[in-house]
Amino acid sequence: MSIEELAAAATAEDGVAPFNEATTIALAGDGPWRVHEVNEEAAALALADAPIELVVHPRRRRRGYGGALLDRLIASGERRFWSHGDLEGARALAVSRDLVVTRTLLVLRLDLEMPPEVPQPEGVTLRSFEERDADAIVEVNARAFASHPEQGAMDRADFDRRRSQEWFDPAGLFVAEREGRVVGFHWTKAEDGIGEVYVVGVDPDAHGGGLGTALTARGLRHLWDDGIRTVDLYVEGDNLPALAVYTRLGFREHARDVLWSVA
Repeated sequence: MSIEELAAAATAEDGVAPFNEATTIALAGDGPWRVHEVNEEAAALALADAPIELVVHPRRRRRGYGGALLDRLIASGERRFWSHGDLEGARALAVSRDLVVTRTLLVLRLDLEMPPEVPQPEGVTLRSFEERDADAIVEVNARAFASHPEQGAMDRADFDRRRSQEWFDPAGLFVAEREGRVVGFHWTKAEDGIGEVYVVGVDPDAHGGGLGTALTARGLRHLWDDGIRTVDLYVEGDNLPALAVYTRLGFREHARDVLWSVA
C-alpha cells in the first residue's frame, strides 16, 4: 500500500489529513525524508528536520501497530510528533508514552454573511500580485516569520513550488506597498468551496496602523467576490496579537493540530 493510499484512507475516516501541506507537496516530488516507513498497517515520515507525522490505517487501529511504531521511533531518537486534528486516539497514544504538548496550531473558521469592508491604511496601497513582487514577498515573509519553524523557511524555490499547485490563483495574492516598497502580503487559497487565509505577512517595521487587518480584509473580500462563504486559517495558539485580529474579524476555533514531544 502506498503512502498516498494510506493517507487517503485515514483522511476519509478522520475528516482530517494525516500529513500537512509541505509533506503532501514533497510526496509528489519525492522529498528528502528523514524517516520513511510504510507497510499495510502504518506509516511514519518527516520532511527534512520537521516533526514526525504518523498514520495508522483505520482497519488496523487499536491493535498495537501505532504504539509499536511510535516506540521504535522514540527508541531511534525521534522526539517530536504531530497530531493533526488532535484526534482522541492519537491523544491517548501520546499520553500513554508520557509525551507532552509543546505546540498548538489552531484552525479558525469564519462564515461570511456579508461582503467584508476593507480599511485603507494611510500611505499604503493594496494591490494584486505582480511577478516583480516575488522576491520582495519572500523577503517580507522571512522577516515576518523569522521565529516560525515552518513558514519562516520559505525561500524563492518554495514560493515557486507553492504557486505551481493547482489551487494557486495570482488574483488571490495581494501586496501592501508603501513608498514603492512591499511591506506586507496576503496569500489566499480556495479548494473545494472552502477559502483559506493562507499566509498574512507584515514586515516588522510596518507593524501597527492596522495593516494586517486591512490585508486580511482585502483577501476575504476577494474570496467573497469569488463566491466563497466559508474561510479557514491556521494560527499559532500562543500568537495573541494575531488571534486578536482574527477574533475581531469573526473567526472562531474550528479544529487544532497538536505537537507532542518527549519530555
